[in-house]
Amino acid sequence: METHINVFKLILEAGIVVKLVLLILIACSVYSWAIILKKRKSLKEIKQNGERFLEVFREGHALREIYDRNKETPFSIYKTVFNCGYEELKTVSEKVKQSADGSLKEYFKSRGLEGIGRALKIGANQSNEVLDSHLANLATIGSVSPFVGLFGTVWGIIDAFSGIGTNGAGLETVAPGIAEALVATAIGLFAAIPAVWFFNFYTTQNAQMNLKLESFAEDFLNTIERSLVA
Repeated sequence: METHINVFKLILEAGIVVKLVLLILIACSVYSWAIILKKRKSLKEIKQNGERFLEVFREGHALREIYDRNKETPFSIYKTVFNCGYEELKTVSEKVKQSADGSLKEYFKSRGLEGIGRALKIGANQSNEVLDSHLANLATIGSVSPFVGLFGTVWGIIDAFSGIGTNGAGLETVAPGIAEALVATAIGLFAAIPAVWFFNFYTTQNAQMNLKLESFAEDFLNTIERSLVA
């Protein structure tokens, strides 16, 4: 005779501690999926905005024109890096004009582009703060949920076996309680597996975009070097 496991019945009949553990795990699962879907949408927008910015940048416009044209555009990792580099260049240019010590070209020939490079790194760090937002929460859910579920399972098994000593019950009586407890482990894995998988996926996506961001920063420095230093 076949028997079917009624998970909902097991949850309803579970002890108060196991129920509390299950509620925590379900809340973690819902929260992780909210992060996953939000990151999916934001990552798509960031990629689209980045491509639009690169199209303008590669058209060969002057840096000031690129800066002005993209003032009101949505967030882009390339725009953030570009703005930091351009604003540092603008600051240096104003400083050179006020000092009257020479041209901007001579300034960079003598001092190099280290200041611009540091500004670009600041922009890259700002972009990474956006790219990495909420990923730590996914990692936490992925690593902690199985242990929370295991705690609920251990507690439920202890509660089930305690009935053997007090009531003299057999395995037939204890088995449902063990099944109830094991549901906590299953729910813990249900919450953890998607969180870990998408954490790794988004981390890989961010790493790929960071490589492109480094290439863009080098391209920006090359543009300055060709126009002001060479």
